[in-house]
Amino acid sequence: MTKTLKGIAASDGIGIARAYCLVAPDLSFQTKTIADSASEVKRLEQALQAATSDLTQIRDKTLANLGQDEAAVFEAHMAILADPDMVGQIKELITTKMINAEAALQTVTDQFITIFDGMTDNPYMQERSADVKDVTKRVLSHLLNRPLPDPALIDEPVIIVAHDLTPSETAQMNRQFVKGFLTDLGGRTSHSAIMSRTLEIPAVVGTENATQEITTGMSLIVDGLDGLALVTPTATELAQFKHQAQEFAQERATWQKLRRVPTVSQDGKHVVLAANVGTPDDSNGAVAAGAEAIGLFRTEFLYMNSDQLPSEDAQFVAYKKVVMAMHGKPVVIRTMDIGGDKPLTYLPLPKEMNPFLGYRAIRISLDRQEIFRTQLRALIRAANYGEIRIMFPMIATLDEFRAAKQIFNEEQQRLVASGVSVAKKIQLGMMVEIPAAAISADQFAKEVDFFSIGTNDLIQYTFAADRGNEHVSYLYQPYNPTLLRLIQHVITAAHKEGKSVAMCGEMAGDRLAAPLLLGMGLDEFSMSATSILRVRSQMKQLKTTDWAKIANQAIQHCQTNQEVKQLVERHLQA
Repeated sequence: MTKTLKGIAASDGIGIARAYCLVAPDLSFQTKTIADSASEVKRLEQALQAATSDLTQIRDKTLANLGQDEAAVFEAHMAILADPDMVGQIKELITTKMINAEAALQTVTDQFITIFDGMTDNPYMQERSADVKDVTKRVLSHLLNRPLPDPALIDEPVIIVAHDLTPSETAQMNRQFVKGFLTDLGGRTSHSAIMSRTLEIPAVVGTENATQEITTGMSLIVDGLDGLALVTPTATELAQFKHQAQEFAQERATWQKLRRVPTVSQDGKHVVLAANVGTPDDSNGAVAAGAEAIGLFRTEFLYMNSDQLPSEDAQFVAYKKVVMAMHGKPVVIRTMDIGGDKPLTYLPLPKEMNPFLGYRAIRISLDRQEIFRTQLRALIRAANYGEIRIMFPMIATLDEFRAAKQIFNEEQQRLVASGVSVAKKIQLGMMVEIPAAAISADQFAKEVDFFSIGTNDLIQYTFAADRGNEHVSYLYQPYNPTLLRLIQHVITAAHKEGKSVAMCGEMAGDRLAAPLLLGMGLDEFSMSATSILRVRSQMKQLKTTDWAKIANQAIQHCQTNQEVKQLVERHLQA
């Protein structure tokens, strides 16, 4: 009998395949006295060899898909497995104490982990602690014959079922075989949701109990259009959803014809559809998807994918690559947005009860100016190769924006004084993601060159609800009239000063929100590249004048998120 699970539609499309449960096995064991140490040492050696074989395959696939830097992680793991000192100590413990390999392995590796954890003055060595833990878990899995789920080793069509998915887990997956994601946790703005849209993989998140209801091998359908998952579907249901999948594929093929077409509404209003990207290589996908600009380049990935602060030259190369890939189209680059849910292992931050409300983004940049100035110099140099616009995140007060602008001006003047050529005009803007900034938009608009509304954070701060917490996910309300009033105020204030307003949160690509935003006068919609052609197709069918009236009705007369949602759906169906 078919079981239906309901969740949040996170990435368009329909996936049909067997389940692959990405759930860690129980690796607990008991310490035992052994009779034959030689055979126990041999069992250890076989487990080490099997673990090395796993890591070799993962390393090779990661190298092919993501590059040398990411593959180096697994080379380090292989080096740990081959460390004669550690392996020798494990074998000696088996022989002298006559204990099983599992217990000897755990005892020795725990000692190494304790040593690394204690190196508080050396963040790089502290990080090796996590490597030893990962390696220990892999060897234990072979000793206990309880395989670890390895997404990089998937070689047949599957739907990934997980409690949640980390960016690193998602990055290892082969799009050829992964046909869908299904998770217990998450919302449309969670890492797994954003990654699934980037990879164009159908996804349903926030089901709460998928991992409890599904085991590996079960037949699954993931409906990323309506937020449903069907467990062990009937032959009739399989046929029905295969037909829907074909229809969606045909619709996508139709959208491809719009790649080089400007985004114009039915009554001739042009808006810019831009892409959110996280790495320089993502800009190629943005161009292929028909992006008219890069609306958000998340520079924190340059910091997160490194074991040290990236140098000025390394950043310059990355920014230059993005700009040149866009062939003159604008590229909005956000300065380092570290902190909150994006910590750095090599840059210790204070322990905070509320890190999302604490030391992060522009607050770190203004405090640790040597990091900020390095980034700004790289950005200024790269602006010689295309239109770079610099955006400061998490601005709450005018003083913060003015301080950031002053540091930018100082670094620009120093580069000029040292004989470096700089662009005549580099626009400086800010993210609007704190309610105080949105309310004060009329003041900011006199000093910034542009706004970009970050709705992922603006929504969570407006409703005091962590967007990653499933218990308060009902408060992620992108259509709530209160939020719409804030957005309308920002747009009106900017336009009064002749400034443009973009939106780079997930709301920009939302099927129901986009018509309202068009009616409210938003100038630029920046989203996952995979959403661009769908939104462009939708825009062609909308009249700006009609949606201006509907947006005003939503703001003035609706009282709840649901009322606005029903209003928009009614007019889209008319």
